[in-house]
Formats: sequence, structure tokens, C-alpha cells
Amino acid sequence: MTVKVRPYKRSQREGWEVDICVNLPNGEEVRERRRAPVSTKSQAQRWGEGRERELLLEALSRPAEEPKKKEVPTLTEFAPRFIESYAEANRQKPSGIDAKKRILRLYLEPDFGSKKLDQIKTEDVQRLKARLGHRSAKTVNNILSVLGKLLRVAVSWEVIPAMPCRIELLKAPKPEKSFLDYDDLDRLVEGAKLVGWGAHLLVLLGADAGLRRGEMISLRWNDVDFGREELHIRRADWKGIESTPKGGRGRTVGLTKRLLATLKAYRHLRSERVLCEDDGKPITGKTIARWMRQSTRRAGLAVLEGPHILRHTFCSHLAMRGATVMAIKELAGHRDVSTTMGYMHLSPSAKRGAIELLDGPAPSPVRGEILEQPGVGTKKVSSSG
Repeated sequence: MTVKVRPYKRSQREGWEVDICVNLPNGEEVRERRRAPVSTKSQAQRWGEGRERELLLEALSRPAEEPKKKEVPTLTEFAPRFIESYAEANRQKPSGIDAKKRILRLYLEPDFGSKKLDQIKTEDVQRLKARLGHRSAKTVNNILSVLGKLLRVAVSWEVIPAMPCRIELLKAPKPEKSFLDYDDLDRLVEGAKLVGWGAHLLVLLGADAGLRRGEMISLRWNDVDFGREELHIRRADWKGIESTPKGGRGRTVGLTKRLLATLKAYRHLRSERVLCEDDGKPITGKTIARWMRQSTRRAGLAVLEGPHILRHTFCSHLAMRGATVMAIKELAGHRDVSTTMGYMHLSPSAKRGAIELLDGPAPSPVRGEILEQPGVGTKKVSSSG
């Protein structure tokens, strides 16, 4: 706090100007300049000091102003910002961004769209879970995960002060991954040959190299190293948009003899892509679904789930032949080893083979050679510290 006195020069009247500055405890500054109602400088100084005390008391006696409450957006208002400034800004995969948009549009906005973010309560979340009772636990958990991520982003951006609700995921049973036994795979390969070169390559790229659907679509001939007999998986397609494979990085897979021979036999100049239509145009997910359907029919197999069963087959056959978990993880391009563990199961025929071991003869007991018998030429040896 300061009081400065100087001659008053703003009119013909003589006197003293008092400049008072009061610093309040909250950091606010109160300043006042006035002509002192006295005649001498010393009187003006005393008057200013008195006025300084008055200003301080007036400021301290005023009721504290309520801080302005930040306007909280509704979920519908915040959703575009979440997509643009979080999902897209962090360069998430197009498929992941599209999934978030669909979940927001189909599930979250109908229930929470008009609610302000800080008004979404735990009971609201439970009602959403009840409404989605006909959906699988995995689908419900995907929806809840998007809601949770959106709210946590809002907290980190200081849009809301804290998480307004508790979100508990459902216990989702791990589905058993179906795959083709050796005989069924051979039948599918033969059926694919009858459909055409594209279907034949498709089946082998999935079953012998573990490619995902988008990786098959994006595979180029310059990704095939015929000299080293390797396949470099560098990109994946999603609705015409290419990005890195799932997991965020590429991988290299060795070629089996039959896949290598098939690639050499079908090598073409129609397109830079390995799989394409006969006129060189890129294939789509619908093309792959058609080839799989036709190959299954020609093989006389039951309707398959889609091309991903080929990848399940690749991982399962590796496990059945004794490949290590880490080797399968690297070849399949899994980000987490827990995903690989889901493939470490055996086919029914392999399980039967294990049970048949019980019907075999009992193994001979394994005994070590007796060098000395107690009490017969033996001597107890004691050790001393």
C-alpha cells in the first residue's frame, strides 16, 4: 500500500493531489487519485493515509464475488470436439474413428445427447446397460469404453472438474476362436483353386501367412521378396483408406513352399497390388467375401465366418505344431501377448490324440544306477564349518 502526495496542477486552484494504491489479499489492486481537502502537504499525507485505511476496510467488508461458473457442454455439443481434437488429432486409425462416430450416433447421443457432461450419472449409465441387454457383452463394453474415454478427455481438458459417474464394464466371456483342421483347410484350398487365382491366393495369404482382410487388399508385389522368400506386411486398407496394420507397425512373415509357388504362378502386371480384379481394379471387402463364399461352396464345407477364420487357422496350426507364443505373436502382429494366448488351443483331433496316449502301454520306470547301498561299504560324511 502506498500514498503519494504531489502538487495539484489540474486547475488554477492550488492544493495537493493524493495518489493512493491499496493491494488487497486476493491480488486485486484498488487505486484512487483525489485532491486532498487540506492546505499543507503534511496534512495531505495524513489525510491520504486515513483514506487508505478506509479503502482497505471497504474492500474487505464487501461480500466475496461468486466465481463465474464455466458453461458445460452437452454430450452432443462436445462429441465433434472429441472426434476432431482427440481421435483425429492423435491420428487414430480410420476404422477406429468411424467406430467412435457410430457409437456416439447410435447409442450415446440418443440417451445422453441433451445432458450436460457433468450431469451424466452412474444411474444413467446403468440404464443404458439395461437398454442394451440384447447386445453382446463385448458390444456393450465397446460403447461404455467410448463414453468413458470421452468423459476422461473432458476432465483432462478442464471442461468438467471430475468424472461425473462410475462406469463398470461387463464381464465378457472370451469366445472360442474357430479354425479349420488340416483336412478342411486342404479342401478349402482346392475349392479356391476352382473359383480362380484370386480366391486361391486369398486363402493361402490368410491360412499360410496370417494376413488380415485389409492387409490382403493393400499387399503389393514389391512387398513380396521372392529371393528371401518373405512377405513384408506394411499397410492395411479400410474402405479405400490405407494406414499401418493393426497394432501400429508392420511385420515380416516367411513364405511357405505352397504360398511361394502360388505367388510365382500367379504373378501378373495387371496392377501393383497382388490381389485385384481381372481388369486390374482394386478389390474390396465385398470381393473377398464373395471369393470366400464361393470357395467354401466348391469345397463342400459349412458356411464359414469370413476371411478371419483363415487367420485363426494360421495361428492355431502354428500352436498345434509347437511354435512358441512369442513367435506366433510376432508372425501374427499382435500388440498384446494375451491376444496370442487366445489361439493357444488345440483342435478336437489333436485332443483325441492326447487322450489316446492313455490307452498306450505304461512307460518303463526310470531308475538311477545305485552306486552304493547304505550300510554296505558306505561311510557317513559330516561337514564341518
